[in-house]
Parts: sequence; structure tokens; C-alpha cells
Amino acid sequence: MPAPTRSLVGWCDSHQVALYLVAMLGGALLGLAAPRAAPSLEHAIDPVLALLLFATFLGVPLVEVGRAFGELRFLAAVLGGNFLVVPLLAFGLSRFVADDRGLTLGVLLVLLTPCIDYVIVFAGLAGGARARLLAAAPLLMLAQVLLLPAYLLLFAGGDVLAVVEPAPFVEAFLVLIVVPLAAAALVQALGRRHRSARAVERAAAGAMVPLMMLTLTVVIGSQIAAVGSEALQLARLVPLYAAFVVLAVPVGLVVGRSAGLDVPGTRAAVFSVVTRNSLVVLPLALALPESLALAPLAVVTQTMVELLAVLVLVRLVPRLVPSTPTGDQPARSA
Repeated sequence: MPAPTRSLVGWCDSHQVALYLVAMLGGALLGLAAPRAAPSLEHAIDPVLALLLFATFLGVPLVEVGRAFGELRFLAAVLGGNFLVVPLLAFGLSRFVADDRGLTLGVLLVLLTPCIDYVIVFAGLAGGARARLLAAAPLLMLAQVLLLPAYLLLFAGGDVLAVVEPAPFVEAFLVLIVVPLAAAALVQALGRRHRSARAVERAAAGAMVPLMMLTLTVVIGSQIAAVGSEALQLARLVPLYAAFVVLAVPVGLVVGRSAGLDVPGTRAAVFSVVTRNSLVVLPLALALPESLALAPLAVVTQTMVELLAVLVLVRLVPRLVPSTPTGDQPARSA
């Protein structure tokens, strides 16, 4: 990589949080100035996110992913935190909007489903165990498909079960995890013998910050106009989603430390408990009848609050879970 390029990549890495905030602001301005572009931007979310995850997976040696499947304590921590403790938080917070069926359902849909995609990116930026999160993704996906109907039945009543279908979850897992992971594995394998493949790996590593900026711009730009049209109603949700983050962080710390995880594992557990699967459950919310039209907007509102929160957590979590004197993996490691 030429020296000017290395210098630019280094500058982007050192200023990434500020650049992400600029990207979110740019997405908001784009979405408000050109609301008709929202459908095109929405269609671009999955391809852009898949490209970001491809670059992320290239930086995770696949041998580390294989070893991570044997990390039973980590798997127990993220499953327990996400499906035993977080549902209690989701139910409690949903009671504050129990007077509005659409808002209640939107809150439950998004808070009951842990993220399986960009959590890997943000956890890695904070020095979390990316390989272990990647290995946990299939279990998290399967568990939320099986448990979401049960929790909705318990918390919202039996009539909402008709909206829960496994197809969006399976599609997201294939598009955002399986395909990018397979492509990354192929490039890593070719990189042992071909210079061109090694060049792709170097380019992907240097493109991480721009790709994350593009992802944030597309997500915010595609949804900001719709959220703005119901701003007064959705404003009720902002403190609830902020409270979820504040409560979920100590939950992640407790489950990580209770399981005896190392520093990267504990940091990853925190991000897993905090981040939600909003981009996957959004199609479920959009399929709801008109009487529940606020549900998808409630999901999108959570995305915006969460994106701001994780930018803070990228800097905060390493302070809450500091590296040991013997040295743990750096922020880009698995």
C-alpha cells in the first residue's frame, strides 16, 4: 500500500467516530432534502451492509472462527443475556407505550431480537472478539426465530403471531453472513498463492471506515423522512431506547464476567446485548396492517438511537473493560 494511502487510512482510523457522525448527518440531510430517494436507498442497505461485512470477515482469520465454535462460555453468555435478561427489559420498557398498539409492537419486535450483522463490526472497533460473535450468529438467529413468537404471545397477545415469519431472518442470514463469509474465505484461501487476492485483502482493510460511513448514510437517508413525519409520536420512544442501552450495558458486563470471559469476549458480549436486529425485523413490521403503521417507524427510530449509542460505546466499552497488563487483542483483532 503506497505511503499516502497508508497515511489516509491511518487518519480515517484515528478519526472514525467523528467521520461516522458526519456520515449520519449527511444521510439525514440527504433523506430530508430528497425524500423520493428513500426507496432506492432502502434497497441499497443490504448490498452495502454485505460489502461492509465482507471487508470485516476478511480481517478475521477463519481458523479463529473455527476455534470460536468451541467457546461454550461465550455462547452461553450471549444467549443468556439476549434471551433471558433482555426480554425482561423489553417488556418493562414496552409498558411505557402500552396505550399505543403499534408502538408497543414495534418496541417488542426490535428489542427482543439481537443483532447478527453490524454488531461484529462495532464490537471489533472496541476490541471485542469478532470471531466469537461471528460463530455465535447462527445460534442467535435460530434462537430469535424460535423465541420471538413465544415472547410476543406472552407480552402482546396471540393475534400478533401472524406477522412472525422466518423468511426475513433466513434471508438476512444468507445475504449478510453466509455470502460475505464465503467470499471472504475464498479470498483468504487464494491469498496464500495469488498476489491479487492479497491486494483485495489490503484494499478491504483500508476501506473499512469509508464502507461504514456509506452504510450509515444509506440507513439514515432511507428512513429519516418517514420518521420525521411522525416525530411527535416517535419522540416518546427515544428515552426508552436510550434507557435500554443504559440498562443493557451492565447486563452485558455482568453476563460476560459471570461467564469468566476474557477482555475481548466481555466487550463482545456487551455489544451483543446492546445491539438489536432492526434491519431484519423491519420487513416484519412493514407487513403489519395499516392500524399498526407506527410499528415500522418505531423499529427505525431504534436504529437511529442505537447507531448514535454504539459510536459512544466504541470508546466507552474499552474503558469499562480495560485490557489486562499482559495484553489482550487490539481493537481490530478477532
